Amino acid sequence: QAPLVESGGGSVQAGGSLRLSCRFDGYTYVNYCMGWSRQAPGKEREGVASIYIGGGSTTYADSVKGRFTISEDNARNTQYLQMNNLKPEDTATYYCAAALPLGGGVCPSLRNFRLWGQGTQVTVSS
Repeated sequence: QAPLVESGGGSVQAGGSLRLSCRFDGYTYVNYCMGWSRQAPGKEREGVASIYIGGGSTTYADSVKGRFTISEDNARNTQYLQMNNLKPEDTATYYCAAALPLGGGVCPSLRNFRLWGQGTQVTVSS
């Protein structure tokens, strides 16, 4: 079984909401990092959000600040990406990722995360 399992993608109209879930069973550490990146057709992969598991600090891309929220549920080894006020430009395949933290409880850049899920499609229509 893949260590990262995503769910929750789908199709919505602009202004709608979706919640992505990612279950991760690959680490036994108390603290590690998880996040989401996305890739639209013909575009480079873009980091969306990350969270320091066990500490709670988060980072967001400017394009999603105020609309997306990343959170964790340690009891379920699951993290979530709540996406509100979705826009057509949010259409992409969303990938869950995991990584060990850098020193001082800081997460690496999402491009440097080492473990990736298979992706889940999000389509926002205007």
